[in-house]
Amino acid sequence: MKRSFYFLFTIVFLMLWSSCRNDFDFSPNTGTLQFSKDTVYLDTVFTNIGSSTYNLKVYNRSNNDILIPSIRLALGNTSNYRLNVDGMAGKTFENIQILAKDSLFIFVETTIDINNFSNPDGKFLYTDQIEFDAGANLQKVELVTLVQDAVFIYPDRDNTTKVIETLSLDINGDKVETDIQGRELLQSELTFTNEKPYVIYGFAAVPNGETLTINAGARVHFHENSGLLISEGATLKVNGTASSDQKLLENEVIFESDRLEPDFANVPGQWGTIWLFDGSINNSINYATIKNASIGILCDGNPNVPTEKLKITNSQIYNSSSFGLIGRNTSITGENVVINNSGQSSFAGTFGGKYNFTHCTIANYWNGSRPLPSVLLNNFITDEEDNAIVTSLTQANFNSCIIYGNDNPEIILDEIEDDAVVFNFKFTNCLIRFDNRNTTLTGPNYDLNDTNHYEGNIFNKDPNFKNANENMLIIGEDSAAINKGLSTFANQVPFDILNVNRTATPDLGAYQHIVFPVED
Repeated sequence: MKRSFYFLFTIVFLMLWSSCRNDFDFSPNTGTLQFSKDTVYLDTVFTNIGSSTYNLKVYNRSNNDILIPSIRLALGNTSNYRLNVDGMAGKTFENIQILAKDSLFIFVETTIDINNFSNPDGKFLYTDQIEFDAGANLQKVELVTLVQDAVFIYPDRDNTTKVIETLSLDINGDKVETDIQGRELLQSELTFTNEKPYVIYGFAAVPNGETLTINAGARVHFHENSGLLISEGATLKVNGTASSDQKLLENEVIFESDRLEPDFANVPGQWGTIWLFDGSINNSINYATIKNASIGILCDGNPNVPTEKLKITNSQIYNSSSFGLIGRNTSITGENVVINNSGQSSFAGTFGGKYNFTHCTIANYWNGSRPLPSVLLNNFITDEEDNAIVTSLTQANFNSCIIYGNDNPEIILDEIEDDAVVFNFKFTNCLIRFDNRNTTLTGPNYDLNDTNHYEGNIFNKDPNFKNANENMLIIGEDSAAINKGLSTFANQVPFDILNVNRTATPDLGAYQHIVFPVED
C-alpha cells in the first residue's frame, strides 16, 4: 500500500513538473522567423464581398522552441483583414508558441467597403501588415488587396420571413409565379455600361417589352446559381466590338462569375446561364466571351420567327459544365462563334428547330467524362411519363466550320422518325472528326457520301489548334483547314473573329491561321 502510494505520488509529480517545465522550455523570439511569402496578395475583390481564404506559413527553423509575444494586424481592430492563427480567430494574439523545426499556419480573409475610401476611378488598393513581435525583434508580412467597385443587382429579401424574392414571368400572356430567385430589372438598369462591373445575385430578368442593352467593354459577373433571363416579349442586345488586345479583350462584353481569384479563372459551373426565354425576341450577341457557366446560353422556343430568335457573332463560350449553347425548338444563327470545353455538348440543337452556323469552331476538349459529342441534333423531348414528343428540325446547316474534339465521333444525329415531321441537316465544307469505321453509329443520317447531308467535308484531319485545352483554338500553319473555305461562305462572313479579312484565301472555322511562335 505504501509502495503504491509513493509510486502514484511520483507519477503525479513528474507529470506536473513536466507540465510546468513546458512553459519554461520556450525561448523568447529573436526575430529569426521565416515566412512562406513576404507579401500576401488577396487578389481583386468586389466591394462588400468577402474574399477567399489565403494562407501564410510561419517557420521556426531554429533548434529551440520559441514563444512569439504577439502577432497582430498593424491597423489593429480597425483593420478590414481577419486572421486565424492556429485555429484561433481574431486580430491580435499573444504568446504564440512554435516548436523547434516546426511551423504554424495563419489564414487571412477580408471584406472591404470601397465607399469608406477615396476611389475616384472605382478601384482602391487596400493594405495592412501582420506584425510579429515588437521592438528589435519586429518582423512584418505585407497584406495587399485591390478592391473593385461595382453595380450590384440582387433580389430583395423579406425582413420578416427572410424569404428571397422570386420571379413572376409572363408566359403565354399570363403572369406565372416561379421559384426562380431574382427580380426584374428596373428601367434605370436596362443599360449596362463599361464604367463599373455588374455583379448579379439570382436571376436578373428583362421585363416584357423591354430591351437590355450591354455596351462594349462591359463586365458582367454572376454569383453562384445566378444568370440573366430574357423573358417573353423582351430583348437582349450585347454590343461588344473587336479588341486590339486579345488578353485584355477591352471591347468585348465578358460574362463570368464573381470569383476573381486566378484559381477560379477556368472553373466550369460557377454560375447559371443566359436564358433566352420562350417568347423573347430579336436577341443579338456580338463580341462576347461567356465562360465558366453551367450552360453558356439556353435558347428556348420561337423556331419560325422571320429572321432568327438569336444571332450570335464573333463570340466565345468556354468551360460550361453542361452545354455551351443549347437550343430547344428555336432559331439560332451563328457566325465566327467559338465553343469549347463543355461537360456535355458544346452545341446542342434539341427538339427540332432551325440553326445556321457559318465559319464557326465548335470543339470539345473536356477533360472529364464525355457522354455527348461536340454537336448534338435531335427532334424530340420526353414528357414526365417518358413519352417522346417529336417536332421538325427544319434546318441545321454547318458551313465552313470546324467540329472537333478529343472524342470520336464529334457529331450525333438522334432522330425519331415520324412522317409528320422533317429532319433536315447539312454539313458543307467542314473539317469534322467523325471516323465511322470506329463507331457504332449507323443509318442514313451517317452516310457521309450522301450529298443531301454531307458535301465537300474533310474528315479526321488535324485542325492544329494552338492549345485546345486552354481554349486557344486559333489554327496554325499545319492545319488541314487552311485555304479550304468557299468564297460563298467567306463573302457572307468576310472577317474572322479577330477582324482579319478572309475573303482572298478563306480558312475553315472562326479563325484565319497564323504561324505559331517557336517556344524555347
